[in-house]
Amino acid sequence: MKEKQAVTREYKSRYQKARKKDKTVLLNEFIRLTGYQRKSAIRVLSPRPVREVLIYSEGKAIKLKPVKSQANRKGKRIYTDEVIDCLRMVWTFFWYKCGKILAPLMRQQMTYIAAWAAFKITPEIREKLMNISPATIDRYLKKDKDALHLKGKSCTKLVISLKSRIPLRTFYSGEERKTPGFIQIDTVHHCGQSASGEYILTLTATDIFSGWIFLYPLLNKAFSWTFQSLKDILRVIPFLPREFHSDNGSEFINTAVEKWCNDPQHPVPFSRSRDHQKNDNCFVEQKNGTVVREYVGCDRLSGTEEQALLTAIYAPLVPLLNFFMPTRKLKSKTGIGSKETRVYDAPRSPFARLTESAGLSRLCKDSFAAQCALYNPVELQHTVNKAILRLRQRLAQLNRIQTQEQL
Repeated sequence: MKEKQAVTREYKSRYQKARKKDKTVLLNEFIRLTGYQRKSAIRVLSPRPVREVLIYSEGKAIKLKPVKSQANRKGKRIYTDEVIDCLRMVWTFFWYKCGKILAPLMRQQMTYIAAWAAFKITPEIREKLMNISPATIDRYLKKDKDALHLKGKSCTKLVISLKSRIPLRTFYSGEERKTPGFIQIDTVHHCGQSASGEYILTLTATDIFSGWIFLYPLLNKAFSWTFQSLKDILRVIPFLPREFHSDNGSEFINTAVEKWCNDPQHPVPFSRSRDHQKNDNCFVEQKNGTVVREYVGCDRLSGTEEQALLTAIYAPLVPLLNFFMPTRKLKSKTGIGSKETRVYDAPRSPFARLTESAGLSRLCKDSFAAQCALYNPVELQHTVNKAILRLRQRLAQLNRIQTQEQL
């Protein structure tokens, strides 16, 4: 070992001063003498970067960190500050979507986006936004995305007495996943940090195949509001409903649901998840986070006035998500040891998935297309943003009143 260290000291100074061609010769000689692997030999002979420098100024010790030299870029920068500013405005306007959703959304709806004067999109910027990749979007917006964090509160409570009478479903077959009509439902509790008292809930329902979504604000947890929403879903659903599936919350597992399941005249069966197994209801759980929590937040909401404000948000948000917002669905998942590889399909909106489905009639698809033509995605998003702003102003006003009362 001492001889190795002596040889290393001798070759290290020569290696660091040598030219590139001479370094290869010295490295080969050093490997023959010491028996190091090539990568290890390069690491031993190369100079170690200085992490900190300690200097003394006016009797005080000061640690200085060396400034890392930036690599010189070759060629002209493609995405200038003007392009990134427009990208950030579009990203904020469409409520902070990731690059894999925002990129296809801009390519599909650029006609509407470029026509919106507030974005100030020139023909040159438009061309660059049409060609920007999802990874580039995420890289440029990483610092902005890191500042956004939401955390909700789960208030699902088990109902032991009735849950055994509701049929249990733990998975969907491949054929069922390709068939429209299997609806998962759940509620999001807008209770803030305390689950006491009355507060508003959002009933979320989504189709497993397409991702088609329904959103209803409920005044409280009474099952009558839940059933009113379920009846409304049956009335407005654009395809044949085949099953409702929920978790074990008391708003779903109750006597009324039991009667519904046992009613031979009822066209839609009902099933439930296992206890404490969110994966059984994973499709709607994902919508709870990416839609309700992302757009509405985690504040406490109660009363008819705030329910009306939520309704004003959901009215334009539902057609925006169903007709225009692309989503990605998992195609396959393979695991080799500890590594898991997931393959997703191309981003498409629920409307596009339904129109491509063989399970829908031509008349139904034509009705979808006529309904889609009535909407403008940018105007819908603008209406959603204004409705969210009114809700935020209402919450800020209540917080000021509460603070004044406490003082």
